[in-house]
Amino acid sequence: MRRYSRWLLPFALLLVSACARLPERPELPEAHAMGVGQQSRLDALIGPAEALHPDAAGFRLVSNGSEAFVIRARSAALAARSLDVQTYIWHADMTGRFLAHVVLEAADRGVKVRLLLDDMDARAKNYSFAALDAHPNIEVRLFNPLASRSGSLSMGLEFLSGFDRLNHRMHNKSWIADNRIAMVGGRNLGDEYFSASEEVNFVDLDFAMFGPVVRDISASFDRYWNSRAVYPISVLSPEAVTPDALAVLRAKLAPVVEEARHSHYAEILKRDDAVQRLAAGDWPVTWSSEYHFTADDPLKALQEPGPDQSEVASALRAAVQKSHKDMAVISPYFVPGDSGTGLFVEKAQSGARVRILTNSLAANDVAAVHGGYSSYREQLLEGGVALWELKPERGEQADSSLFGSSGASLHTKALTLNGEMLFVGSFNLDPRSVSLNTEQGVLVANPELAAQLNAIFDLQTSGARAWQVSLMDGKLHWTDGGSTYDSEPEASGWRRFQAWLARVLSIESQL
Repeated sequence: MRRYSRWLLPFALLLVSACARLPERPELPEAHAMGVGQQSRLDALIGPAEALHPDAAGFRLVSNGSEAFVIRARSAALAARSLDVQTYIWHADMTGRFLAHVVLEAADRGVKVRLLLDDMDARAKNYSFAALDAHPNIEVRLFNPLASRSGSLSMGLEFLSGFDRLNHRMHNKSWIADNRIAMVGGRNLGDEYFSASEEVNFVDLDFAMFGPVVRDISASFDRYWNSRAVYPISVLSPEAVTPDALAVLRAKLAPVVEEARHSHYAEILKRDDAVQRLAAGDWPVTWSSEYHFTADDPLKALQEPGPDQSEVASALRAAVQKSHKDMAVISPYFVPGDSGTGLFVEKAQSGARVRILTNSLAANDVAAVHGGYSSYREQLLEGGVALWELKPERGEQADSSLFGSSGASLHTKALTLNGEMLFVGSFNLDPRSVSLNTEQGVLVANPELAAQLNAIFDLQTSGARAWQVSLMDGKLHWTDGGSTYDSEPEASGWRRFQAWLARVLSIESQL
C-alpha cells in the first residue's frame, strides 16, 4: 500500500477537478434596478426630502447596532417595488433569520428581490438560499461560486485544485430598498454585527443614504449582478430550487418570528420607525453635494492579483495624498505594507496629525492579521504616527447589546481627512482588500460628517475602550491612562503563537 500512497493526493486532486467543475454560465439578459417612483411609502417618506435637496444626497452615520438592524428591517417592510441585498456573510442566527423573514414577506407582497451573496459563506446555507430562489419574486445569485455545493472534503479539494480563483471574494455590503434608501458600510448580516450576540460583538459603522447616491449604489449592484463572475443559484443547484424547499424554509423561519414578538426586537421595531424618523429629521441626516461612491470591478475576482486593480484603493490613495493637516484611520485588519507605512510616516513627518485605530491582538478575530500588522508597528511609531488598539471588552458607553454582550472586536472601516472629508465602506487597509477581494465605499466632503466620525474615533480611542501604543527606550508599551503593559495586553499564549506564525510564514499577501 505504501508504494501507492504518494499517488493518492494527485489522483484525488485530478478526480475533484474533473468532477467539481462549474457548469457553463448561461447567457442572461441584462437586468437593472427599478427606478424611483411616487406610489410607495418610501417614496412618500423620502421623496419630499430629496426634492428639498435636488443637487445633494443625504447621509447618516450609523454606529449603533440596533439602529442598523432596524433601518434594514423597516426599509424592507416599507418597500413596494424592489429590494437589492449584497453581502459577504449572512448568518443563520436570530437577526439573520429575521432579515430573511422580512425579505420573504416583501416578496410575498410583490416586491422584486435580488440577493447577491459571496459563495464562501453562502455555500454552507445553499439549500436555504436555493429555497428562497424558488419564490417567483426572489432571485439569488452567487459571486465566484464553488462547483461543489456541500461537504467540507469536497470544498477543501476544490480549493486545492482551484485556489487562484477561489481565493478572490466579494466583500461588498449593500442594502437598497425601492432605490430610495441604501445602507453601505462594514456590516454583514448576523447577530454580532447588530450588537445582538451574547459573546463578542463587532464595533461597526454604516452610512444610511438618500438621494442620487442610492442610484449610484444600485448601478454598482447591477454591475455585479450582470457580471460573468456571478452565477444564478438555479444553475448551480437546480434540484434544490423547489416549492417544497421554500415551504420547508417558511416553517423554519416561523419560530423566529414568534420569538421576535417576545424579544427586544418587538420593542425596537415598535419604538424606532427608523425610516420615518430619518425622513422627518428625528434622526439627523446631513445633505452634501460632494460625494463619490466607488466600487471595484467584479472581474477583479477572475484576474491575477495586482496592486492597481482596486478602484477603491486608488480613490483612497488620491484622497490621502491631498491630506496635509489631519488623518484619522479606523481599520480592524490593518496591514499597511511598506508603501502604506511610508505614506503614513511621510504625512506625519510633514506636519500632519496621523492617528490610527485597529484591533489589539486580544480583540482581533483573526490573530494572523495582527501578525502582519505588528511587523510595521515600530516603524509607524518611530515615524510619528499615533496608534491605538481596541480592547476586547466594551467600555461603559458602548452600544447597548440586545442581550448584554461584553465582548468587542473592531469591524469599522473608515477614515477622516483634514476634518473635511470622510470614507465609510468595506475596505480594510490590508493586501487582501487591495488585491484579492472586491470592495466598495463612499467618500463624502462634509465637515459636519467628518466631525461626527472624528467624535466616534475619539470615543473608541478613550482609555475605557482602547490602549494607546508607544515606544519607550525602543520597547513597545500599551496604556489606557490607568494601567501600562510591556507586552500584548490580555492576549493568550495561543493567540501570540498564531500572530508569530503568520510573521514567520510570510503570508502577508493573503492577509
